[in-house]
Amino acid sequence: MIELIQILIEGTLVGLVYGLVAICFVVVYRASKIINLAQGEVLMFGAFLLWTFTAGARAAGYDLPLPVALILTGIACVIFGMVMERAIFRPLIGQPAFTIFMAGVALLILVHGLAQLLWGARTRGAPVILPEGALSFGPFLFNTRLLIGAVFTVALTFALHAFFTRSRFGLRLAAVAEDHTIALSLGVSVRQAIAVAWVLSTLLATVAAVVLLSGSILSLEVAHIGFKALPVALLGGMESIRGAPLAGVIIGVLEALAITYLDPMTNGAASGVLPYAAMIAVLLIRPYGLFGWRKIERL
Repeated sequence: MIELIQILIEGTLVGLVYGLVAICFVVVYRASKIINLAQGEVLMFGAFLLWTFTAGARAAGYDLPLPVALILTGIACVIFGMVMERAIFRPLIGQPAFTIFMAGVALLILVHGLAQLLWGARTRGAPVILPEGALSFGPFLFNTRLLIGAVFTVALTFALHAFFTRSRFGLRLAAVAEDHTIALSLGVSVRQAIAVAWVLSTLLATVAAVVLLSGSILSLEVAHIGFKALPVALLGGMESIRGAPLAGVIIGVLEALAITYLDPMTNGAASGVLPYAAMIAVLLIRPYGLFGWRKIERL
């Protein structure tokens, strides 16, 4: 029983961090109706930017204090998010969905190739930002890094929900999420809302990279985290901020159970397949996700 509870704890913590990455998908989709397939690459790029201003700068003889390195990383992420939105997706406003989808695929390849060009394909140690080790509560262990990420995800979820439902600018973003034409008729700048969403998504992806990779291995392969979080976003509902962490817990627990009980019988394949199988099963019943907006159209 203790082993099962420990597995559930680990799955919940990992799932909440998946939920943090899923929130990045939701923020962009709410503003622009775009599923950013390159979200994993954006996370990876943010992680490399952080490495550049910490370990990379130290290797070049510039030992920057950690707060300065974090600020510079944040500024670089803001610029990166604005460039992606203005150069690629802003010109595509009003274009067919397939065109935007292919632009997302092209962005995925472009960012991956750009990261390989700038930093190479070799692996390196990610900077240690969060404390390592584990906290013990009775017979149970809580990974300190993941626990901090889980608490941050929960706090961020409540903060973003309050922002979108109570602040004036957040309500404008909610109007953009409902319908671009209606938002324009109300005097809301759709372009500004989309730009804010992309910048916010890039910053949150970098925070998720810190939680998942602090003191770990950094390589181009970390971009696959985006595809692990995509079923979380789809399961929770692409418009639901609060649905992302809840769906993340479901996926994280299923993945942890599969790793323990099914992977030994399937050569490690079950844990990679089960989250997507669960997502498809739910979407067949609720195509808009567990907590997504159910749109009713009059004929």
